[in-house]
Amino acid sequence: MRKKKGTSEDRGENSSATNNAKKRRIAGRQAKESAPEETNESVFGVFVREAGVTLKHGATPNEIAVDLVVFQKRIQKQLQKSPRFPSIMQEFVTGLEAFVESPEQFRNCLLPCVPQFPDGESSSSFSSFQESLLRMLLGVEMLQTLIIKTLLEKLPEYLFDGGNDDIPRMIIKQLKWLDRVVDPKELAAKLMELVSVAPVEVQRDIITSLPEILEDSQHSDVARQLNSLLQENTQLTVPILDALSSLNLSSSLLSEVRGAVMARMAAVQLEDLPVVVKFILHSVSVSDVYEVVCNLRKQLELEQCVLPLVLQVSQSHIKSKGASESRPASKAAASSSQDSVMLVMDCIKSAVRFQKTISEAWLKAIESVDEVKNHKVMDLLVLLILHSANANQSRRGAERVLKAKVRTGLIQEPLLQKTFMDYSEVMRGYFPSTLALAQSLLRSPDPCVVPFGGHIYRHSFNSFDSYCHQEVVGSLVTHVCSGMGGEVDVALDLLCGLVTEKPSEMAMYAVFVKGILDYMDNLSPQQIRKLFHLLGRLAFGQQQQGSHIQDDIHIVIRKQLSSTVAKYKRIGIIGAVMVVGSLGALRPEGKETQNGSLSQNAFRQVIGLLELVKSSSESSPEAAALYYDELANLILSVTLDPQVQEMIGKSVLDDFQEDFIVDLGPEVTGSFPFPARVMYNLEEKESQEGIAVNLLPLLAQELQNKGEQQNQNKNKKRTSPLCLSPFFRLLRLCEEKQHNGDLEEIDGLLGCPLISTDLDVLEKVDSLSKAEREFLCTLLFHTINWFREVVCAFCQQKETEMKMKVMTRLQNITHLQTLLERALAGTHGYIPPVANFDGESTDTFIVPSTAPVNKTKKGKKRKAPSKNSSESGSQAEEATEADETQQEPPEKDKDKETRPGVSLSSYRPFFRELDMEVLSVLKCGLLSRSLLDTELHTKVREDILLGPAELVFLLEDMLRKLEFSLTVAPAKRAPFLKGKTDKSVGFSHLQQRTPQDIAFYCVQLMPTLCSHLENCHNHFQTLLSENRGVVDGPATDVQEHHLMTSAYQLLLQVLNATFSWSGFTQSGQRNLLKKALRVLAERLKEGSSELSLEQLVKHSFEYLLNFRSTVPSLCTALCLAQLLSTVSEKGGNSASYREQTASLACRFLNQSWVTANGERERGNKFNEVLHTLLSIYLEHVDDVLKAVEQIVKEGMSELVSASKDESSTSWPTLSRQTFLVFYKVLMAELEKAVRKIPAGKMDDNTEVQSEKLMTWNMAVRDFHIMINQVKLFDSRPVLNVCLKYGRLFLESFLKLGMPLLDYSFKHHKEDVQGLLKTFQLCTRQLHHMCGHSKIQQDTSLTNHVPALKKSLELFVYRVKAMLTLNNCQEAFWMGNLKNRTLKGEEILSQRSQQSVEDDDDHEEEEQQSSPKAEEEMEDEQSDSEGNNKINGAKPMDPDDLSDDSE
Repeated sequence: MRKKKGTSEDRGENSSATNNAKKRRIAGRQAKESAPEETNESVFGVFVREAGVTLKHGATPNEIAVDLVVFQKRIQKQLQKSPRFPSIMQEFVTGLEAFVESPEQFRNCLLPCVPQFPDGESSSSFSSFQESLLRMLLGVEMLQTLIIKTLLEKLPEYLFDGGNDDIPRMIIKQLKWLDRVVDPKELAAKLMELVSVAPVEVQRDIITSLPEILEDSQHSDVARQLNSLLQENTQLTVPILDALSSLNLSSSLLSEVRGAVMARMAAVQLEDLPVVVKFILHSVSVSDVYEVVCNLRKQLELEQCVLPLVLQVSQSHIKSKGASESRPASKAAASSSQDSVMLVMDCIKSAVRFQKTISEAWLKAIESVDEVKNHKVMDLLVLLILHSANANQSRRGAERVLKAKVRTGLIQEPLLQKTFMDYSEVMRGYFPSTLALAQSLLRSPDPCVVPFGGHIYRHSFNSFDSYCHQEVVGSLVTHVCSGMGGEVDVALDLLCGLVTEKPSEMAMYAVFVKGILDYMDNLSPQQIRKLFHLLGRLAFGQQQQGSHIQDDIHIVIRKQLSSTVAKYKRIGIIGAVMVVGSLGALRPEGKETQNGSLSQNAFRQVIGLLELVKSSSESSPEAAALYYDELANLILSVTLDPQVQEMIGKSVLDDFQEDFIVDLGPEVTGSFPFPARVMYNLEEKESQEGIAVNLLPLLAQELQNKGEQQNQNKNKKRTSPLCLSPFFRLLRLCEEKQHNGDLEEIDGLLGCPLISTDLDVLEKVDSLSKAEREFLCTLLFHTINWFREVVCAFCQQKETEMKMKVMTRLQNITHLQTLLERALAGTHGYIPPVANFDGESTDTFIVPSTAPVNKTKKGKKRKAPSKNSSESGSQAEEATEADETQQEPPEKDKDKETRPGVSLSSYRPFFRELDMEVLSVLKCGLLSRSLLDTELHTKVREDILLGPAELVFLLEDMLRKLEFSLTVAPAKRAPFLKGKTDKSVGFSHLQQRTPQDIAFYCVQLMPTLCSHLENCHNHFQTLLSENRGVVDGPATDVQEHHLMTSAYQLLLQVLNATFSWSGFTQSGQRNLLKKALRVLAERLKEGSSELSLEQLVKHSFEYLLNFRSTVPSLCTALCLAQLLSTVSEKGGNSASYREQTASLACRFLNQSWVTANGERERGNKFNEVLHTLLSIYLEHVDDVLKAVEQIVKEGMSELVSASKDESSTSWPTLSRQTFLVFYKVLMAELEKAVRKIPAGKMDDNTEVQSEKLMTWNMAVRDFHIMINQVKLFDSRPVLNVCLKYGRLFLESFLKLGMPLLDYSFKHHKEDVQGLLKTFQLCTRQLHHMCGHSKIQQDTSLTNHVPALKKSLELFVYRVKAMLTLNNCQEAFWMGNLKNRTLKGEEILSQRSQQSVEDDDDHEEEEQQSSPKAEEEMEDEQSDSEGNNKINGAKPMDPDDLSDDSE
């Protein structure tokens, strides 16, 4: 290789010499004339020419005739052989400087040389690319420093030279990628000096070239200078970060630079932001990734980047003449900002995709935000990025965090809306992930997160293009077809909303929506209403963009109506009525209307559909009743065309009179199961001259028709009492629409009587046959439902007479309900007539057994069989039922008055639904029996007062409505193979309203509710004063006391349900919340209109706190405590009310609760309430450990010395019947409290260690006392609680307490030793419980044993590790602990029975004291009875720790 290279070099020299000789010969005289110039030629020119480069003048590039290496060697050789070496080098550089004085020649020296081919040489022997002359000279090490100096001195000459502005860049280019830099430190210093004076463009070139110029040794110094420069000049952000990314820096320096960059991020221009983010994320290390990401999230303010540009766009639209010119520029600016944000997101995406730690850090950073205002648009965008990453773990993590944030209300819809509005282009890039997240949220079993998925769908449709529209509609249709309840509801609501907002866009996808018709089997009636409303708007709307699906809808409806299956006929009826609503709706004047009225074609379609439905449902009373109900809902919710409305109203009025109303004659003729009588007449005229509802004859006729049904034509019209209430509702709504709310035409129906029978027959119900009892029950159900509809119809009438009649009808309802309870008690297996006809199936209601409850035994609790209400709201019915069980009078005294009945709570599906407007009756005052006198009809009745029974009736209904519409029930999966119960039965009218409407209505009623609450308070205050503070005094009316207690409790529950509405957290409902709080605050202090939310909460809390002195039962007390807790959370500082809430709960716990009968409250319901109240007390008290110790030391010690039926003196609610409740709550809260104790750290100072040790000492002391209670109360439930929470406490001690002992043992030796001694007593008792559980062979107890024993064994070894860490391992003993029962009796195993005498001397190993604070631990895991002593210094045999008792 060397020889070949040398030959080539010689050949190059010879060829060069020959070429020069030829030139001199050919030139002749010209050469001689130039001889004088050559004699004056500089050393630079001579050496360069002789080395093989021909210098040119002008724009002609220099020529090179040899290879680069040959040239450099010749230059170096010439310099070294010169007699003037080393001064010759300076002469050479001086000649170079003189040569490059001319800009053109300087440029030539900076540009690549052109190869000069000798004669006969091919171009293949030369490289296609040649370096510049200066670049080749820089490769000569002895000249490098001088030439660099020359170049850098020349560079400032061209900094501001417009004609040669590219020369500085060319100079910098010469310095890149040199094989070796002779003086890198000097070069770095000069380059940085140049940076300080050069223009911005040259600065950028120099800075970005630094990593290619400098050696690694200079990287750190240059990085520090660049860091300083970055803080001074933000224009150089991008080049500096590019350079820093390529420099080899230490982690500490990189962290310093990154911190400086982060601090200056607010001043960075938007277009530079992607580079900044990329540098920060790509320079992060595993150890500080979380901190860096948190700081980046904090500093990255995307909102500030986009907002000014959006304002520019809006301003440009305002301008009139200049709008056309400014609009493109502003739009381009807005688009540029979106592009920059998109690039930032791409940088984050690349970082999280290739570095798992960064994706985890982003998730943690977003999770750590704990306030709504601190969440940014950035969080949502990053979650989309994480979801779009390839890793499944990242995708699942993004879904989990988003669901958690939405569930807790930290990420709300306004933030989502802002993200879509300001960053639609960015969001469009992540549309697949956006759609997937929306699908996941909508399918979630948690109802709290489902609406947020709907918001994502809606904003995606509004913000994106037609492709996304199609995907959104297709996905929503898929949700509807899934059949999952909440998912279907939200998807249908979204589709209906989109059709309303964007009908023309949605019309393109009408075929998609029509496909849902194939999946109607899985939809509920309410969902079918929404579906046909949606399809009707698309096909028959004003613009009829989706008219191509009209025929398909008609075909489906006719097919369903002709079906003999009740389910499909119901779908057909609902669909037909909804289509009538779309066809017959009142429309503004336009192409399809004639003088503002409906077109003849549309009118004929409406008439045809209505007649078709009517004829299809005549043969089935259930179908006819459903048709009336659906038509009534349509008239209520849709403004129909006047001619359609008039046609329906006239037909309904005529048919109702013909079917259900009869004129009263002298007597009612006919054969009936019971004697017919005219009942409940409120009219002043004689009963012989009026009208009556023909109820009993119709019911008897229907009973007869059922027997003859097989012989009759099924298509024959049948008038059934089942249709009475639905038909009247339809009639009433038609009259209201036609006469603007005036019901004068039908007001006679409010007071008109019913043809019924004398209900005194219920006194001898046991003597009736089963058919007669069932007939009587059916009659009562129809009568009650008629009165419920009458009350709904006339509740808003203003005349006094009408109000009085409505109040009387309410009294009729409450009285009839008590009679019905008795009738049902003696009618086993009876199924009432259907009252709500849009249920899933009218035959699938499970009616509980109607056997008499509490007939022979007293004191047992009636358990409500209803499962319709949520757990938190079940107190509504239980208020009545629980109190009844605790206040039952002696059977001998009141056997007839309190005939056993059943609870009607399970029969609610068979009662007609009351409208929300009925609650306006609550505005009447409260009339308690203490105010009654013999002149009731003259004086008091003029005030139209509400009785306690009617108040309870209305409040129960109101509470059920609020729980259904405002309270979000916890998500529960339906059990496998278990029939689902439709909880919406009886709330179909309520479902037509939004939660916002219901909350607004409740706030409107709040002054009335407060008045009733104050009346209840005054009633019990008066009662206590009359009885001198005794609840069960002689002046107490038991029945009234029971009703007023129920009313008191229900009022508190209604207020709590209202304030618990999650919608109050939305910004749009803030004013409504303030209005509700203002009502409470003004009851205490007038002039609260200008108070802040926090002040309103304070006054409301004080107002409600005043009721604490008169609560009549523990259940009512709990309701008050829960209401106070709910109200306190509405302010910004709920912690300030914790002490008052705890004090209130403590007061209730320290009170003795007695019923009106004088008996102490007890029973399962009482225990449940006590459990909740005690939990509230311990959750709100400042020091849980101190409170637990107080209850244990005072209450439980007093209970031990008390007699069997007595309770604790200081804690009257603590008795032997409630001991388990107290024990369970105390153990649970104790374990929860120790989990909150911070773990011990090595860097804790002595004071902190001492404080934590004191806390643990108190906790262990409390735990020891609680464990010892098992010796006195050793029932199975108590043992179960002890084993469960004992293990959890032990695990918390191992995780949090033992690290503290590790670090504090040396400084607090005695405290640690005392703590372990106490805890050892606890673990020994737990060990005895394990043995006791095995002896008893109780699986509920033994299930806890393995995990507990494992924790006990871990405790032994953990203590040994602690002693070893503190050099006290020789102080550790381990011995075999004998198995004993709870009473201390030894449990003998087979092996131990053989050596029982020997074991007497070695029962347990005692602790040995030592100057080194020796600590002995017994092996609490071993069940063997050997007497082995295991010293910590010796190896331990695993067999000694075996469990051989099993």
